[in-house]
Amino acid sequence: MTFDITRFMEKVVSKNAGEVEFHQAVREVIESLAPYLKENPTWLEDKLLERLVEPERVITFRVPWIDDEDTVQINRGWRVEFNSAIGPYKGGLRFSPHVTLGTLKFLAFEQIFKNSLTSLPLGGGKGGADFDSTGKSDREIMRFCHSYMTELYRHIGEHTDIPAGDLGVNKREIGYLFGQYKKITNEFTGVLTGKGMEWGGSYFRPEATGYGVAYFLDNMLRKAGSELKGKRVSVSGYGNVGSFLIEKITELGGTVVTISDKKGYVYDEQGIRGDKIEFVKNLWCRDHLPVEAYAKRYNLPYILGRKPWEVAVDIAIPSACQNELTEEDAKQLLSNGIICVCEASNMPVTKEAFDLLKQHDILFGPAKAANAGGVAVSGLEMTQNSLRYSWKPIEVDQELKQIMRNIHDKCVEFGTVDNKIDYAVGANIAGFLKVAQAMRDQGIV
Repeated sequence: MTFDITRFMEKVVSKNAGEVEFHQAVREVIESLAPYLKENPTWLEDKLLERLVEPERVITFRVPWIDDEDTVQINRGWRVEFNSAIGPYKGGLRFSPHVTLGTLKFLAFEQIFKNSLTSLPLGGGKGGADFDSTGKSDREIMRFCHSYMTELYRHIGEHTDIPAGDLGVNKREIGYLFGQYKKITNEFTGVLTGKGMEWGGSYFRPEATGYGVAYFLDNMLRKAGSELKGKRVSVSGYGNVGSFLIEKITELGGTVVTISDKKGYVYDEQGIRGDKIEFVKNLWCRDHLPVEAYAKRYNLPYILGRKPWEVAVDIAIPSACQNELTEEDAKQLLSNGIICVCEASNMPVTKEAFDLLKQHDILFGPAKAANAGGVAVSGLEMTQNSLRYSWKPIEVDQELKQIMRNIHDKCVEFGTVDNKIDYAVGANIAGFLKVAQAMRDQGIV
């Protein structure tokens, strides 16, 4: 049985017209799997791959709400329940004016493999809305979240689909969503993760994605005979992921010298450390201020219209949004002597940039492995909710460290050829095999 990547992708593109991010995510996985499938063609039977790239369910709905001027506003909401072969759907909710169905399908598809790598019984899903919280009052955000949940509640449940936060959805939004779910269903269940500690949350859930990236990066460097200590690191973004990532990298001995937003970046040659870390952690997550506020506070230049990838560092960690690191950025990094790129956000490196970095044998940490810490601790939160118990911070952190180490080791196991490790290939094969075996065992459903 042969597998034709070109023909397969032509069908994917035809059936999912205009969803370029989804096409990109599928192609990256399929190209990684192709050599393995050639050696193990039984995984091509019963059109398993064709079923894998087709969501089990896509839900689209209207979200009407009333703003502070007593004007009716209407947004569109989605939930993509992509694959439940190894567990209930699990994945975040993203509120952004740039959200489209294609964006959510790409994120949900990535989530399948990410969740599989954690070894937790979690399927892949994602959801969100084209809602822009910029300039909105807390009351407006509350009314939107309540309206969104008024439809979503009928499609989720602690044994069916467990959403979490994502871009534009933090503790505040999770609180409003959970409150409405509880009111409608008259149940206090673990149907959402990322909850406040006072009402069912887990220690280290806000920190989990950023901490997990740092742990995965540390494992990669040690495997390569190096370490974080003494390395200069550039980070894009500065929100929930970026701020806690900076904290943990600093703790492990690295020096982070950049943060950025959509308009530009700040270069702090001395490193973001000490009280600067606390300032960054509050900058967006609490105060919703731009990166320029950091520049003003510490008397540093705010470099408009440019990206942090032009700064000479050892390690680059894109942490903001998809496709933010382009081929030109990769060329700049290479000319500056980069040794490692690790993805902290979902698919932040373009295909062209990835191919270029791979050609130059740059150590590369793929997002579906490196940023799995968030969903890992979400899974731990679900476990604690089921037990009606809360673990101590050190217990959660130890579990997170072990999960990230296990993910790293799986990538090494399946991605090593001729003593050379390809973490992207390893992550895709390891993630695929668990889900594919479950799909095969459960029959054609």
